[in-house]
Amino acid sequence: MTTDALARTPRVWTATQYARNGGVDIAYDRLEGSHGEPLLLVMGLATARFWWPAGLCDAFADAGFEVARYDQRDAGESTRLPETKTGNPFKALFGKRGEAYTSEDMTDDAIAVMDELGWEKAHVFGHSMGGLIAQRTALRHPDRVLSVTSSAALPSDVAGLGVLRYLRFGLLAKLARTKFPEGREGDIEASLAVWRGIASPGYPFDEEAARAWVEAEVDSGPRDKKAQSRQIGAQWHGAKLAELRHPTLVLHGEDDPILKVRAAHATAKAVRGARLVTFPGVGHDLPAALWSGVAAEVAGVAGLASDRGAGR
Repeated sequence: MTTDALARTPRVWTATQYARNGGVDIAYDRLEGSHGEPLLLVMGLATARFWWPAGLCDAFADAGFEVARYDQRDAGESTRLPETKTGNPFKALFGKRGEAYTSEDMTDDAIAVMDELGWEKAHVFGHSMGGLIAQRTALRHPDRVLSVTSSAALPSDVAGLGVLRYLRFGLLAKLARTKFPEGREGDIEASLAVWRGIASPGYPFDEEAARAWVEAEVDSGPRDKKAQSRQIGAQWHGAKLAELRHPTLVLHGEDDPILKVRAAHATAKAVRGARLVTFPGVGHDLPAALWSGVAAEVAGVAGLASDRGAGR
């Protein structure tokens, strides 16, 4: 990750807009100057849409996509739900019951954003927990999704103690134990701790550039364990992953400190015809050196969707 890569913003995002799903407002924006087939980006656990690297989004635009991103409920500028009893993400993950909403509600948020954008259908790219939501959005709303890219994510069928076979606990436990100051400075330090922890060991990490980005886009999500618990505890009651029939791309770093690469293999195995791409030396992030290649892979899976549509 270089200073130029983090700072490069040849295109700008529109002002924040909101989609409505029931009583929840979902914040989103669109990359100005991007044109082509719609591509909706879904970020991970309790983190804002600003975590999408600007250079990666620009690479998507260069590859021929109209790009939009949104904050999931309980993240970024979207509605924060009332506090629930569970404030420990691990307990929420293994509890097999959601206290605030379902995973179906979270997929419906994505569709609400598409409706506001005027997109009848879209390619959906999700990273980390966003990959889980991307899979489930295609399963729940098959007529609204063109293709799925699931990056650094669990397979959508897994729940409760079944998650144990895929998790690496070292970084998660370390972050859970670390205490951060209250307020803005604590938010910055928590985000930096996440950046350092998920960074790819095979690629350079620019601490100064990361701090500049974090200070410009301060996000409380990495230290909001209540919101994390509500999101991670949201239960899925929908179709099995094997029923996913969309062209699917599965991406995963071979040195991911949060999820073992076997999670990606399980997802790709479950979805007929899925393409699996793993990256040596890559952690739970998407380093700058991969951006053009990732955009090309997403364009490739989008092309399969176009070919399928043309063949109907």
